[in-house]
Amino acid sequence: MEEKNETSFSGFILLGFSDRPYLELILFVVLLILYIFTLLGNATIITLSYLDPNLHTPMYFFLSNLSFLDMCYVTSSVPQFLFNLSGTDKSISYAGCVTQLFVSLGLGCTECMLLAVMAFDRYAAVCRPLHYTVIMHPRLCSLMASASWIFGFTNSLVQTVLTFILPLCGRNKIDHFFCEIPALIKIACVDTRSTESEMFFASVVSLLIPVSLIMFSYGQIVRAILRIKSAAGKRKAFGTCGSHFIVVSLFYGTGIYAYLQPSNNYSQDKGKFTSLFYVIIIPMINPVIYTLRNKDVKGAMTKILWKIHGLMSV
Repeated sequence: MEEKNETSFSGFILLGFSDRPYLELILFVVLLILYIFTLLGNATIITLSYLDPNLHTPMYFFLSNLSFLDMCYVTSSVPQFLFNLSGTDKSISYAGCVTQLFVSLGLGCTECMLLAVMAFDRYAAVCRPLHYTVIMHPRLCSLMASASWIFGFTNSLVQTVLTFILPLCGRNKIDHFFCEIPALIKIACVDTRSTESEMFFASVVSLLIPVSLIMFSYGQIVRAILRIKSAAGKRKAFGTCGSHFIVVSLFYGTGIYAYLQPSNNYSQDKGKFTSLFYVIIIPMINPVIYTLRNKDVKGAMTKILWKIHGLMSV
């Protein structure tokens, strides 16, 4: 009877951290708190950018896109992981796994492109300040943001199809907490070297090309900043670009580690903890990094809070 049920099961088992049961309750509590803070922090950025006219600029338009993307990204995997941690049922349907991979990978690829677009925006602001409003006009901003989303999900569609056409021969236990390409390839029952080569090429396109454009932009930005004679002007320029560069370093560093290493060097345990970092930690700290030293956002938040206080006092 058990064999029949197991054979008829058309989904996957996400093993997650089931080999460390003592971690599951701790992870559930910590992840739930981090998930709530991630949603609140990114929703705050979006709300402030919408309500304060001073933040109706290209920089905050892209930052709002990034915050919305991060909210969707954590929601694509964390609720399922929390559900699996909360009990003995660690299953996910086949359709659910396909959807989770497609959405999370699409959002991740979109963020790669969006961070490159934001670097170009900072390049225009620092290196072409007199022509900034002409270069970064609303139509171009919308076009670049749309192109990032289209590229991200097109790339995700290709990689998702390549992953799920691999025969599994009845294997359905994924040694991960969500459906991710390296873990899914591990359970295929055929030689996956050609698929891994195709995935590696796709990862190079979505990771290394944008990061190369970012490095070029920041090279030009540093040259422009060094030519600024005023110390206050240098500090302002570094402050404007510093937050974005920190986010880029964290995101691309973990992404390159996870996707651009040989499969024989891929450690499942390290992969899980790396995934935890870029799935939940980076989306949570992004709003903090962007607002910690940002006077515009702090000013907008103060004004909104005073308005709320005034309405409550009436």
